[in-house]
Amino acid sequence: MSEMHNDQPDLLAPALAHSTYLQRLFYRYPELQALTSEQFGQPFSREEMLAFLAQAPVYSDEELKRRLRQLRQRVMARLIARELARLSDLPEAVTTISDLAEVAITAALDWLNQPDERHGEPIGEDSSTRQQLIVVGMGKLGGRELNVSSDIDLIFVYPEDGETTGPRKISNHEFFALQGKRLINLIGDNTDDGFVFRVDMRLRPFGDSGPLVCSFAALENYLLTQGREWERYAWIKGRALSGDAAGLDELVQPFVFRKYLDYGAYQSMRDLHSQIRREVQRRDKLDNIKLGPGGIREIEFIGQVFQLIRGGRSKALRQRATRVILRELGQQGTLPEEAVADLDAAYVFLRDLEHRIMYLDDAQTQMLPSGEADRARIASSMNYPDWDSFLVALNYHRDKVARQFEQVFSQSPVEGSNSSQDLSSLQDEQAAERLESKGYINAAEVIRRLQSYTSSNRYQQMPERCRKRLDIILPALIDTAADYPSPDVTLLRVLDLIESVSRRESYLALLAEHPQALRRLTDLYSASSWVSQYLTRHPILLDELLDARLLYQEPDWAVLGARLREDIREYDGDTEGKMDCLRHFQHAQIFRLVAQDIAGMLTLEKVSDHLSDLADLILSVTLEEVWRELPGRHRETPAFAVIGYGKLGGKELGYGSDLDCVFLFDDADPNAQEIYARFAKRIVSWLTSLTSAGMLYDIDLRLRPNGASGLLVSSLEAFSEYQHKSAWVWEHQAISRARFAAGDRQIGQWFEHFRCEILSLPRDAEALRQEVQQMRERMLETHPAHPDDVKHLRGGIVDIEFIVQFLILAHAARCPALTANSGNIALLGVASEAGLIPAELAEPSRYAYRELRRLQHAARLNDSKPGAAELEALAGHLEKVRELWTQLFAQ
Repeated sequence: MSEMHNDQPDLLAPALAHSTYLQRLFYRYPELQALTSEQFGQPFSREEMLAFLAQAPVYSDEELKRRLRQLRQRVMARLIARELARLSDLPEAVTTISDLAEVAITAALDWLNQPDERHGEPIGEDSSTRQQLIVVGMGKLGGRELNVSSDIDLIFVYPEDGETTGPRKISNHEFFALQGKRLINLIGDNTDDGFVFRVDMRLRPFGDSGPLVCSFAALENYLLTQGREWERYAWIKGRALSGDAAGLDELVQPFVFRKYLDYGAYQSMRDLHSQIRREVQRRDKLDNIKLGPGGIREIEFIGQVFQLIRGGRSKALRQRATRVILRELGQQGTLPEEAVADLDAAYVFLRDLEHRIMYLDDAQTQMLPSGEADRARIASSMNYPDWDSFLVALNYHRDKVARQFEQVFSQSPVEGSNSSQDLSSLQDEQAAERLESKGYINAAEVIRRLQSYTSSNRYQQMPERCRKRLDIILPALIDTAADYPSPDVTLLRVLDLIESVSRRESYLALLAEHPQALRRLTDLYSASSWVSQYLTRHPILLDELLDARLLYQEPDWAVLGARLREDIREYDGDTEGKMDCLRHFQHAQIFRLVAQDIAGMLTLEKVSDHLSDLADLILSVTLEEVWRELPGRHRETPAFAVIGYGKLGGKELGYGSDLDCVFLFDDADPNAQEIYARFAKRIVSWLTSLTSAGMLYDIDLRLRPNGASGLLVSSLEAFSEYQHKSAWVWEHQAISRARFAAGDRQIGQWFEHFRCEILSLPRDAEALRQEVQQMRERMLETHPAHPDDVKHLRGGIVDIEFIVQFLILAHAARCPALTANSGNIALLGVASEAGLIPAELAEPSRYAYRELRRLQHAARLNDSKPGAAELEALAGHLEKVRELWTQLFAQ
């Protein structure tokens, strides 16, 4: 922090001028003033605390109490002196006080855990092992962010019931209740030397009326049957300071963090905050910097509501410290970086202020002082010339917090809706007329569908909270869908989603709490049947609708890959968790891309590039994780690569495309073939298995050497031999669109060199022409050239692909530029520039390919076929493709 100063007593002057508590302390213990001056230059470390307690043996509760209180006096004196001399900061203050609390609790437990001749040891009735009291630190102690004159919120838990081993047997419950009472006394009793920490036990099950201690079984039963929403909030920071921390987390975390996104937390936190606000106003505590508007509690609430909503899916949001959570929310994009910066700055300012208020008299208060002298001390210690200047800064920070809080917790539209109608209005005779006036075409069918749903057992039997939300969402949906070209179709598509999630209050809460999400949802459902089906299958993606900034942000795959790898590390030892993590990630990225696609932000080529990059990333991470878990792996990283063929190889993936893959390895180990075959099977299983989160990709491996009858993986030597000696012409056609997708980059480099070598082999042009033409005719037998099938019609996508593949195989030896895997449009240009095809046919063919792919893509989004008018507009270009085909293959 700062080097030692020569004139140490002068450095204590700011602290003594500010703190009457420190004045009293130094007056009573002058030697403490000298010690503080001497050790002023260094923070009070945990090691120093432990060393102080170890200086003298303890023989009684009273001696330990005195020793602990002397430690607190030393810690507080140095901390006040350092902070008011500007040698320390907020992290040092909260760390020092949190260390003090943990050291004191540990010292008390060590003393209490000495052999008990009367009662003996508490033994678990199931495990027959010695039981230990688990002291759970809640609130700021759990988050290691205690303030300097804090009480500590504790809960006492023990794993198993049973009884002690001594001559005077008592139950484990009685034993730990006695221990708990003594621990509270050791730390909280206000003796002639003061106290260490005030102890608050009101967060325990059933509060003050409940037992002081409880077993794991009793705690679990309480949380399942009695646990309230505010207790979920309280347990976010719960942290075991002793005993079986893992066992406690396993029990508590499912109660705190729901498996799915939990938007119902908004209303619960809003209710809790309203209670606090009412209490503050009733007691005239608007000057309370913790509980008042724009105070510390509101910052904590902002972080904690997102922990409750998203912590079930994101382990990074299960951390306890407020500032850590704010930073994480910024990194995840949940809160704008500017908002995070404002909240963090306000938090530091308010916590510093809280400490300076407490330093005045060591009182547990967050009220701004009313006396002129104390106000002057506060202003000066906060580095402002006077109280008015200080208030300007304070109000600036509190206003920032209050505005952000209102943005997050603004009144639910469920409570404040003023939709033009309610569901009961669908029953009257004018209902159809009103819907038709809004633009609905078949109003009677819309009404029938809505009435059928609201009279169904499913609707009638759902919890009242869900029905309340639905009764507002549905009329709002009727109004919103009316703004779109096909309101009937749009409304019924969204209604399919709402019916499928209607018993999941969290999703209803999301739509009720965020009208902008309902609007974006309707945008997408109106634009694409594919999107509506995709989102209805994966409703967890509704979360993506909340932040337009993220939804419409073009992906940075390097950044996203780092985030995915970081997230998946949280599931070490949990294969299904890793597989679901991959699926959630892939679904979210596809959803973002389709939203940008529908909004016209991306060209078709860019969409395909991104979908291919996403597939490469999923393949890469899957390889890493499967290899990490593979039994019998013989090296740190596999000498293995995935080669993409077809749409993956040509970077022309669409939504829902399968992946054509070939697996190669380059490993001299005698068991390599067997090891990599097992590896490949697991990769395919990871990618294709249907888990609760859905699936990733269908995988097609028929392009490997010898097709479905061939080995699942090939060595480079075997692959090379096959391609040179046994491969059919169509397999060389396929390799023209192949590329390295994932795995060992050296194998990828080898493949690219080898691919160019194969494509550049000398070939008999006439034999090649006949082979390609015969292959196209065989394809027509199974996929006739229907005039509305943009892929297989004559002059369509397949014809153009075959033309390009023929040109590559026939001429790459003399025109190496044709070996570039740059796409059919670019390669037609290369062939034209090289004089291999006439420009007057090349350009229309390039245009036709681009437009046919666009039509194919649009049809995919709406589960339809291209319209006759659109195809008619391309008739001239398709004729040029057919003319080019005739020129190449009729010779």
